[in-house]
Amino acid sequence: MRFACLGSGSRGNGLVVEVANTRLLLDCGFTLKETVIRLMRLGLEPGMIDGIVVTHEHDDHVSGVARFARKFGTPVWLTHGTLRSTRKAFALLPRVNIIEDYQRFSIGDIEVEPYPVPHDAQEPAQFVFGDGALRLGVLTDTGCSTPHIEAILRHCHALVLECNHDAQMLANGNYPQSLKRRVGGRLGHLENAASANLLASLDCSRLQHVIAAHLSQKNNTPLLAQTMLSGALNCEVDWIGVADQSDGFSWRQLL
Repeated sequence: MRFACLGSGSRGNGLVVEVANTRLLLDCGFTLKETVIRLMRLGLEPGMIDGIVVTHEHDDHVSGVARFARKFGTPVWLTHGTLRSTRKAFALLPRVNIIEDYQRFSIGDIEVEPYPVPHDAQEPAQFVFGDGALRLGVLTDTGCSTPHIEAILRHCHALVLECNHDAQMLANGNYPQSLKRRVGGRLGHLENAASANLLASLDCSRLQHVIAAHLSQKNNTPLLAQTMLSGALNCEVDWIGVADQSDGFSWRQLL
């Protein structure tokens, strides 16, 4: 099992998960041309993607999904609420699958476990991907943690964890107050300290990789996010990976 990132942040998101002969794309917030270029950087062709799993309807996660799916005949999985919010864009797609009540399902060799998160979207989901033995937990676009989130992520072997902003930088920055309240609210985005507290609450004994993701370019820095998460794990700062907006991150292997 391995995973890699096309890019992460407010200008587009995409994560690839591979188990045996199955490859899934989690979200696609890039143009068709840009998505193909970013897949090629990982040694992948578009036809090698077996499905797209969607977290929610915000443009930085979903804007490229319909074009990619139409062009390459790729099936899509999403919740009822997300489909309602994107129905016009997805209306002509022949292979749309509904995620029912956050129930687990499988796509080829990959087990997919959806779970609900607090975010300002219609029916947002985040996911744990597995191969029956190894588990990759992904958590972005949530304003706060919950006991259910902690239970879902408790025994993962890798985590891609939102560190959207530093609370002080957000408070002192030039965003309008309404945007500060949205980003920093319980339906917004997870800040560094909250991500670190979540990480500290988990059983981290199995962790092989931790990646800080969805960093704000105006209200955070990679070093701030890495420092917070490394403090929670008592590890070296540079052991914490960062999902970059432009470059994502290259393949990470789970053993």
